[in-house]
Amino acid sequence: MMGNSELNNIITNISDKIDFSGVVHVKHNGDVTNLSFGYADRSEKRLNNMDTRFGIASGCKLFTAIGISQLVERGLINFETRLADCLDLEFPNFDKEITIHHLLTHTSGITDYFDEEKMSDYEDMWKDHPVYQINTLKDFLPLFQAEQMNFKPGDSFHYNNAGYILLGLIIEEQTGMSFTEYIEKEVFLRCNMLGSGYFSLDQLPESTANGYIDNHEENTWRTNIYSIPKKGGSDGGAFTTAADMIKLWESLFNFKLLNEETTMKMLKPHVHVNGEIHYGYGVWMNKRMQQIYKYHVMGYDPGVSFRASIYPESNLKIVIPSNIESGPFDITKKIEEVLLR
Repeated sequence: MMGNSELNNIITNISDKIDFSGVVHVKHNGDVTNLSFGYADRSEKRLNNMDTRFGIASGCKLFTAIGISQLVERGLINFETRLADCLDLEFPNFDKEITIHHLLTHTSGITDYFDEEKMSDYEDMWKDHPVYQINTLKDFLPLFQAEQMNFKPGDSFHYNNAGYILLGLIIEEQTGMSFTEYIEKEVFLRCNMLGSGYFSLDQLPESTANGYIDNHEENTWRTNIYSIPKKGGSDGGAFTTAADMIKLWESLFNFKLLNEETTMKMLKPHVHVNGEIHYGYGVWMNKRMQQIYKYHVMGYDPGVSFRASIYPESNLKIVIPSNIESGPFDITKKIEEVLLR
């Protein structure tokens, strides 16, 4: 059995090696390891700590999937409801058979507003569409609303941010609340995630980390305030603390957010992505010998990288938010090597 100090040394060594900035929170068989590195604010030399709130980019697609699943439990929609039947907007070239299930599993076939397989730099998106003009989910619609289908619904897995924008719009139409208001009330509050929220980059609350984009060749940096939408939504951009994300995992797996049947539907491997990796509703999962051993979410944006993983059979949870563009994957891998060997 590995002691806390040994794990601390392993995490510190790899963090120093990669010049990591962020927090590493590990909960294993009741033991908790908390370590923080780097600055939340480089100009003011304000250090990251366990209460620091970090942007988590696409890591919060899980919250959107939970919100949609709550509406299913309330009988407002079901997973096979067609997009055309639950969202009163015009999509002239979309297949009429697209369902909520297709949107949740990235199998809808719609064109993404940011295709991660074709575009490598999210910042490039905003050269023609000023990022400061994206204030609501509806502001994303001109970026994909009239596009042609890429494939027939259900034919293929293709990671898709636009699909999650549509899911957020469904939540707004079905509840009469703004998406962010709904998630803060029905997910964060119910999990006691008091440090979490959808904050505007030009109005960040206390204890929030700036996201940093490093130019290593010139030894310069800048913040990500002009590189991502100023306020997150249903495809990404919430802020949370490492401890709050642990609360989210525990609430989800203890059926505090959804009943057992709906939770298991969410956590089912609906689509095979590649190798041992599958996708459920808003969550990735790794499967060996027909057994899921890991559920995880991840997020990457300019100035943001994030990994949060839960290994139910090993009683292990790892949450690593960061305010630079890499690190959580390497550290997660190292922790897995030493704790799951």
